Amino acid sequence: MTALAVLAAVVAAACFAVGGILQHRAVAAEAVPGPSARGTGAARLGADGFAALLRRPGWLLGLALAGAGAILHALALVVAPVSVIQPVGVLAVPIAVLLAARATGTRPSAAVGAAVGLAVGGVAGFVALAAGSAVSGAADPTTLAIAGAGVGTVVLGLAAVAARAGSPIVRCLACAAGGATAFGLVSALVRALAERVAAGAPVLDVAGLAGAILVALLAGGWLVQQAFAAGPAELVVATLTVVDPVVAVGLGIVLLGEGAATGLPAALGMAGCAVVAAVGVLALARHHPDALRRREQERAVASTERLAHAGRS
Repeated sequence: MTALAVLAAVVAAACFAVGGILQHRAVAAEAVPGPSARGTGAARLGADGFAALLRRPGWLLGLALAGAGAILHALALVVAPVSVIQPVGVLAVPIAVLLAARATGTRPSAAVGAAVGLAVGGVAGFVALAAGSAVSGAADPTTLAIAGAGVGTVVLGLAAVAARAGSPIVRCLACAAGGATAFGLVSALVRALAERVAAGAPVLDVAGLAGAILVALLAGGWLVQQAFAAGPAELVVATLTVVDPVVAVGLGIVLLGEGAATGLPAALGMAGCAVVAAVGVLALARHHPDALRRREQERAVASTERLAHAGRS
């Protein structure tokens, strides 16, 4: 069953990658510049922008793919521990990079290939170690409530940072990190809900967990759309795939006791694999073709401004 769960998580990652690209394109078309001390700041979505997205087939298709990915991911979490399933989501980044390369008719560079290898290798190692030591567990409602309040505070803090940010990159990172934190909580709560239902928990407990999952999904989804409006898709996907697994696995270990059978060597190996995967994700974000084109454009603009300044002086 664990192998099937991992396969479902891989398919879910592909859905997230394609859905993220489609949503980013639509959101970028509807986003408007935000205010800043220098005139215009990071782009964001208002109520009109969100309403307009509902009329865009590309965004709706991206949303449907994200929903399909979420369902597959949730099914995987029902039958396998969070610490096994959640890190597989990092595969969304190499999938997104390869799809972008295919769409533009360009061949991924050696740097991109190396980054993909690091991300995939790190995830494979992490899953192998986690699958060999993770155990199922359950958390009591009080512990879940405390954890939910803590994660909610972090999400609100990141949203506040994003609201005050004048830099598009800072706003993008803050929104994406906030959305990823909320989604990490969702994964842990889905696993906890499955355990509670299997244990015959009271209806109120089950309803409370389902309500918390819905709130976290809505908050995370809103922040991710704002991140798409403020920055590039690969930066959003990279942030999601790094922060989301860390939060989910951390909650799985702390709340659900999934790390009870993990020895120190396995824990150190998992940490090393996580670092390797994170390095791969960051390298993918840096060497993604869109990122390279943006840096070239920025250099061209900077060069033009220097020449104009030299001409005036």
